Amino acid sequence: MNFDFKDIHIGECIKKRIEEIDISIVRICKFLNTSEDEVYKVLGQKELPTELLLKYSKLLEYDFFRIYTQHLIIFAPLGNAQFNTVDSKQKFVLPQFRKNIYTKELIDFILELINTGQKTKLQIIEEYRIPRTTLYKWISRYNGNLN
Repeated sequence: MNFDFKDIHIGECIKKRIEEIDISIVRICKFLNTSEDEVYKVLGQKELPTELLLKYSKLLEYDFFRIYTQHLIIFAPLGNAQFNTVDSKQKFVLPQFRKNIYTKELIDFILELINTGQKTKLQIIEEYRIPRTTLYKWISRYNGNLN
């Protein structure tokens, strides 16, 4: 299954996860202290408040925020180098993350682009800012037949 990281409908994602783990609406209502109508309303929404999404992530044991992280990895524009340089002694208020999180779905998406000829390895490296060594590890691990 290919997931469309460009057009995220989080209500649909939650609905699929509910079906996947076969959890009852009654249990969802009890956990969230809400009505069935409210749960069904959420399933129809394209966007949700983060606090509510966090509750669904905990209940359904799935990190829905990673869907948005993958979107950022794939579609965030390259920043202007002069604005993105960081002094190693600079202190930050928000946590700084050293590594990108690549899900199996993202790896499959990237490898499919290469396999179908839609993008070259160099295009993937430049456009999606995936390190060369990371891309080649994926190719050897998941797709050994690529050159």
